[in-house]
Amino acid sequence: MIRPFSADAAYAQDLPTRAAQPPLAGEQQCEVAVLGGGLTGLTAALELARAGVDVALVEGRQCGWGASGRNGGQALAGLAASMDKVEAALGVAAAQRIWAMTLEGLERLKRQVGEFGVDCELAEPGYVYAALNPAQLADLAAWQQKAVRDYGYDGLTLLDRDGIRSHIGSERYVGGAYDANEVHLNPLKYTLALADAARAASVRVYENSTVERIERGAAPRLVTARGSLRCRSLVLAGNAYLEQVPELSRTILPVESHIIATEPLGERVHDVLPTGVAVADCNQVLDYYRCSRDGRLLFGGRAGPLVTQRAEHARERMLKVFPQLADARIDYAWGGYVDVTLNKLPHFGWLAPNILFAQGFSGHGLALTGLAGQLIAEALGGEPERFALFEQLPMHRLPALPGLRPLAILAGTAWYQWQDRLSARRA
Repeated sequence: MIRPFSADAAYAQDLPTRAAQPPLAGEQQCEVAVLGGGLTGLTAALELARAGVDVALVEGRQCGWGASGRNGGQALAGLAASMDKVEAALGVAAAQRIWAMTLEGLERLKRQVGEFGVDCELAEPGYVYAALNPAQLADLAAWQQKAVRDYGYDGLTLLDRDGIRSHIGSERYVGGAYDANEVHLNPLKYTLALADAARAASVRVYENSTVERIERGAAPRLVTARGSLRCRSLVLAGNAYLEQVPELSRTILPVESHIIATEPLGERVHDVLPTGVAVADCNQVLDYYRCSRDGRLLFGGRAGPLVTQRAEHARERMLKVFPQLADARIDYAWGGYVDVTLNKLPHFGWLAPNILFAQGFSGHGLALTGLAGQLIAEALGGEPERFALFEQLPMHRLPALPGLRPLAILAGTAWYQWQDRLSARRA
């Protein structure tokens, strides 16, 4: 029996009871307003407040309610898209700078876990990119060589079939690549720790405050049912939940991802993931998984087509990888939207001289969102150069015609699935 849906399910098992922050009420003002209580918005707010800026953050639900608090918990370097795509757009030198910044974002996350003094269940056994066919393994080998040659990064180790079997108790993969620098953790605990740090730095946080209207101009204003917040500068960090801003919503596909958590596996966990790594396969429409500290397998990927059968759909995919878990009970199931851009590159920029945004992390945002928040703070503090580099990444927009967005999501998913089939045929 699967428990009723909960946005934070397995991640909230041992969280202390938390009091919600008050909703926005009355006419309020600040220097910088942040819309969105996820990792991007909270990091931007924290860094600005530490610099002495008067910051207020508005969140429609609770901090961490969206993808920041319910994602797969895998913190990675790089982008969701390949660095080849970045090089094609901006050149090798710019791509090298972006890659270095993503490593900075990953190290920032690790450092902050210790800084916050909160147990976020950080696990550092590394990460495995699992190849389902020889073509994917060849692509990993090419990137491993390129990473050393062009990016000075020697963190990847290629795995043959025996090598990957030492990390994953499955016959599904032909090989892969192992990165010892990448980690996994409880993302909800991390996000809530970041929210606590922001409040301790004097950020005013308003929860349960759905923004009904965004007024632009010399002094932007966020309007909710009970109040408003006027500011000098506005940060939009709502990602997949900014439908009221068409310039942003037209650049992302809000793709649903779904995760299940088994019962604690006890000693069987060593037969599944003997070294404790986190894993994703190399498909465009991929599966990802890891074990929690209490020995549950957390297995996620694209949401099934029928809402009532999404947990069963995820379980079927899990059993393709780990048939030995056929008798394992599923205790939790949850999901949400991933803000995927058409080219899987992140989307940073300005809507006006006093309104900026960062979104489109495409399922690769646990570490990258923290970097984005840092770059936003730098840009508003008069040092926009690093933010501007990401701003130069190309972006494609969906048709503006009403009703086409759901079709675009289906078409985008079908396109990536077709690419996965081509990869298998190329093998």
